[in-house]
Amino acid sequence: MSPTDRFPDPDKAGVVRSRLGKFYQGSHVIFRGHDLHVELKDWSWFELNLFGITGRRFSAAQLRLLEAIWVYTSYPDARIWNNRVAALAGSARSTFTLGVAAALAVSEATIYGGGILRRAIDFYLRTKAGMDAGESLEACVHAELEARRIIPGFGRPLVNGDERNPRILALAGELGLDQGPHLKLALAVEDYLYNGRWRVKMNYGGLTAALAADLGLSAAEFHAYWFSAFQGGMPPCYLDAAAHGEGSLFALPCSQVAYEGEPPRAWKPRRTLQDTGGVG
Repeated sequence: MSPTDRFPDPDKAGVVRSRLGKFYQGSHVIFRGHDLHVELKDWSWFELNLFGITGRRFSAAQLRLLEAIWVYTSYPDARIWNNRVAALAGSARSTFTLGVAAALAVSEATIYGGGILRRAIDFYLRTKAGMDAGESLEACVHAELEARRIIPGFGRPLVNGDERNPRILALAGELGLDQGPHLKLALAVEDYLYNGRWRVKMNYGGLTAALAADLGLSAAEFHAYWFSAFQGGMPPCYLDAAAHGEGSLFALPCSQVAYEGEPPRAWKPRRTLQDTGGVG
């Protein structure tokens, strides 16, 4: 089979084309047009990560806010759905990398994880564009509910609201980053939903999506940026579970299972061809 049979564009066969970076073995590395070990050597990893995602430099205040969004959601609690995967991996004596990688993978859950975040920022970007074109907030919200049944970033079974929201809002205020149009839109949507018949409030995903939109992140960039947001709480969960006895995490004896099905049955080995003299 020739390369032209396997690839729709023959020019892409056998070559990697990229404007973002290249490794010159034994010499240097280009990272988005800059020498990684010369021009970017004094950058923090967080700043470099954002530059890799967006191709943009951020101010010190913007970096502080975006990193705090990660810090404020690093919960070392093994009961949380994605942390539980990391902890169970430690309890099962799996490796640290496999455990945390699996926990990060499930962090992209559609309903309550990273999957909803991209939809939240996309909602703000579309709604703001619609309102700039003359649509009302009410019309945009009702159109979203009719099309998707939910407003991404709003609602969640929280008794007293999301505990992270007032803290990240306070920090955004200290940094002078709380007056952006998307954040104002998010607060207006929350007011409309909560004081209407829905009685739902904005969650952390909805709030951080608005802050990120005001910093110029696209939906794809925001999704990529959020990838490691939960990671800070995962290593403690893995290491704590690994330090205890194998299989001790969330152990549930069979005696504690309320079983009401068929009674125990005697096990009968399956007959083989040898047992039956070759007759099935």
